[in-house]
Amino acid sequence: MKRFGKLVLGGIEMKMVALIMAGMLLVGGVFLGVMLMQGRLLTQLTEETNARQLSNVTGTTAEVLDTVITENMDRITQLEAKTTDEMFQDLAIRVQMVAEYAQNLLENPDNAPRMPWLRPDASKDGTLFVKVLLADGLEEAEVEDKLGLIANLSDMMVSVCNAYGADNIWFTLPEGATLMADVVPSQWVNEDGSYVTYDAVNRYWYKQAKEEGKLVFSDVEYDRRTGAMCVTCAVPVYGADGTLLGVAGADLYLTEMQRTVAESAKNGGYLMIVNQDGHVIISPEEIDVFQVLNSEKAVDLRTSEQKELAALVGDALHGKTDVRKVQLQDAYYYMMGVPMETVGWALISVFSEAAAEQPILQLQESFQKIQMEAVTTYRERSAQREAFTWILLCVLFVIMLTGTVIAGKKIVKPLYAMTKHIAELREGYLEFKMDDAYRTGDEVEVVAEAVADLSRRAMEYIEQVKKVTAEKERIGTELYVAHQIQKGMLPGTFPAFPDRKEFDLYASMDPAKEIGGDFYDFFLIDDDHLALVMADVSGKGVPAALFMMVSKVILKYTAKLGKSVGEILSMTNNTICGNNKMEMFVTVWMGILEIPTGKIVAANAGHEYPAIYRNGKSFELLKDKHGFVVGGMEGVRYKEYEIMLEPGDKLFLYTDGVPEASNAEQEFYGTTRMIEALNDVATENPEKILKRVRKSVDAFVDKAEQFDDLTMLCLEYKGV
Repeated sequence: MKRFGKLVLGGIEMKMVALIMAGMLLVGGVFLGVMLMQGRLLTQLTEETNARQLSNVTGTTAEVLDTVITENMDRITQLEAKTTDEMFQDLAIRVQMVAEYAQNLLENPDNAPRMPWLRPDASKDGTLFVKVLLADGLEEAEVEDKLGLIANLSDMMVSVCNAYGADNIWFTLPEGATLMADVVPSQWVNEDGSYVTYDAVNRYWYKQAKEEGKLVFSDVEYDRRTGAMCVTCAVPVYGADGTLLGVAGADLYLTEMQRTVAESAKNGGYLMIVNQDGHVIISPEEIDVFQVLNSEKAVDLRTSEQKELAALVGDALHGKTDVRKVQLQDAYYYMMGVPMETVGWALISVFSEAAAEQPILQLQESFQKIQMEAVTTYRERSAQREAFTWILLCVLFVIMLTGTVIAGKKIVKPLYAMTKHIAELREGYLEFKMDDAYRTGDEVEVVAEAVADLSRRAMEYIEQVKKVTAEKERIGTELYVAHQIQKGMLPGTFPAFPDRKEFDLYASMDPAKEIGGDFYDFFLIDDDHLALVMADVSGKGVPAALFMMVSKVILKYTAKLGKSVGEILSMTNNTICGNNKMEMFVTVWMGILEIPTGKIVAANAGHEYPAIYRNGKSFELLKDKHGFVVGGMEGVRYKEYEIMLEPGDKLFLYTDGVPEASNAEQEFYGTTRMIEALNDVATENPEKILKRVRKSVDAFVDKAEQFDDLTMLCLEYKGV
């Protein structure tokens, strides 16, 4: 390697920069040429496409809207209203037939025989079964003769139900006895075998028919037997003298009607049914005004504050309306209504104005079709150029990939070998020797020589101690030597950069034992960038110290390559993981200060949160996002973040030995006490701040033994 000032020729940094720049220039030139050709072609196609689109757009939206809304809504609404009304007509016919037959029997009792009748039988479920139901307190003997008389209705009831596909019909005497045909006779039998009483004369349909004296349809109710929504049709039967002889009735379940209404809710339209009181009884939508509520809570839409809606509902109950535009909440709807004359209800058809704008989508599809034709034309015209371009790009990619892999292996291989060699050092043989694999002619060789020199000096110290002292003293001396080596590895001259007025910093490391696993580092990458490192190696003693030295060297070496913080941690992690048989790891906080601006780009590999002081305020923890520890797993990427320092701001870094320092009661010092100690001297220089924190920790710990290293660093940014 040759050095010219700060420029290093032949180093890893220059090799990587040269390779990347060459690749970027090559790929950029190719893409630039392709982009110019494609740009001209796309410009021509865009002009042609726009001309065709302009000629295709027409003003047909109003005509389509009129066709879709007026004709379709009118046809569908009338058809559904007619179909639904026929259901009620069939119901009325069935009930009227039973009523007329019952009237003939009861007015001419001597002309008909007395037929046998049955009580409910639970085994007959699933088939039409005719039985007698009695009101509470009514004895069979009281109505024996009338029951035998109306029992003549049994066969007719079954025939009528079968003919119309119904599953229930009945006739009730004024005394409270009911002859009923249905398919669930078990509903009328209690668990103990007794019969369920049925006070029909007090049911809503009986009272309504009696009061109005004509065929009536009840409001929507829930059937007491099945729980389904239904409408009851009832007709009173009178004698020649006007005496009430009974009431015939049948239920119409609204299941089919509910299904039809639910299926109508698609493509922006739906149907709903309003009864004679203006109440919504069936609706698929959850719009407030169309909610289905029971009769006590239901709102009469004819009295709605929305006048257009109230008028339409009122008109629909008396005759077919035209299509009207009605505002509901914040949207507009097209609506029309058709009455169901038999039951006195109305079927309302609703269609969203937003859905009516679908024709616009058809125009958009036409545009897309034209655009696709243009794209197809473009692809056909440029197929050869595109094929050539892709072939060229693939060749370039393979060349660049091959070159990068070869260069990467050549660069990283000696680092892996060196890490493996260090990891294999064992007690009794701790000397790291230079090998031909490390003689790369770049920074790797420099690092290897430095580690080898440190290892050699360490071995010399150890040998000297072995010869001079006893076993116990030898161990102490070894640790002291290691401490001195470790101490020599850490920058300890302050002020560190006396000629730099833009910042001031101070750091300290007090190991729990003679040597520790914590370390800090700071160094200028170039004139405008200052690197800050705070790290904590797992474990204690000599292994941790050696691992600390390797980690520190690799971090500093990688940082000197001009990489970002995330890349520095990733490369360091991969290098250490390459052969980490001791399975040791290190937590690292690293930041690079851009001196002219005060911006710090940092990343946290499982380390403690830093503390930051804003000028004129106080210290507080900066809870950044932690990445995985260095040396734990290969392939980890570290997320970077930024800290912007203004003149007078301070950054405080530390290892876990500070907050986890404990007193005799095993109570931790904690970050709260640490922040309080920092704020006691927040305006002082970094050296006084660190000494104040150490004093606070010592006072808290008192005479308790120090179990972990205490390492701290404080940076004050003063600005340019």
